[in-house]
Amino acid sequence: KANNYNIQDRSDIEKTTDNYSIVVKNIEKTYQSCCSESNKAINNMSFTLKYGDCFAMLGVNGAGKSSMFKCLTNQILPEKGEIIINNLKVSTDFESCRKLVGYCPQFDAIFEDMTVKENLLFYSNIKGIPSDMIENITTSIIKDMNLSEYTDKISGNLSGGNKRKLSVAIAMIGNPDIMLLDEPSAGMDPEARRAMWSVIHKITKISKKSSVILTTHSMEEAETLCHKMGIMVKGQFKCFGSAAVIKENYGKVSNFLFS
Repeated sequence: KANNYNIQDRSDIEKTTDNYSIVVKNIEKTYQSCCSESNKAINNMSFTLKYGDCFAMLGVNGAGKSSMFKCLTNQILPEKGEIIINNLKVSTDFESCRKLVGYCPQFDAIFEDMTVKENLLFYSNIKGIPSDMIENITTSIIKDMNLSEYTDKISGNLSGGNKRKLSVAIAMIGNPDIMLLDEPSAGMDPEARRAMWSVIHKITKISKKSSVILTTHSMEEAETLCHKMGIMVKGQFKCFGSAAVIKENYGKVSNFLFS
């Protein structure tokens, strides 16, 4: 059944949302193809996160990870279910919810004719960062993401990995309560990937000010960053838990996870 592996027992979700930064309840999303065949990208999914949690959604392409992110950011509307961010319903209070969210989409949302710093200055203004703080904030983010040597480089001329670093940096502006990172390390070299891991580790495990959901194809990345992870197959969680629990229970039957 789709609900066997919910991160939080459904009865607990129904009782209260006060203790959670994100509550996802019974989300379903179906796409209709040109041949009139329906494809259920998200199949009755439920989970919760608390502040300081980092959760990884793993799965092959087409498992429903990006569709779930699009529901979380109100890019698509599910046919069923509810998403609550900091006690605000995404379906009715999205203008308030979006101020709490930093989002790194699967495809880079950067202005390629602007420099790295200009991108960060632009998004800082969009997010309402006080003008007297913008310079310090952008300089700090550039340093944290190892982009210092590219500060004045045109973004369109960056490598794929550095474009991803810039997209992650944009998501981090303003220390948002919720960070959604869709394959944030795609194209990064090992050194850049570990630098990004260090930043996310500081945000979640040390300061515990933000909740992070990320999608990844890397078990190493999920193990390094995440308290919990869920493996998605055809819009459902086939299993969830810590890396140790998943390896112990499913490590020898990996074919089951992607069947």
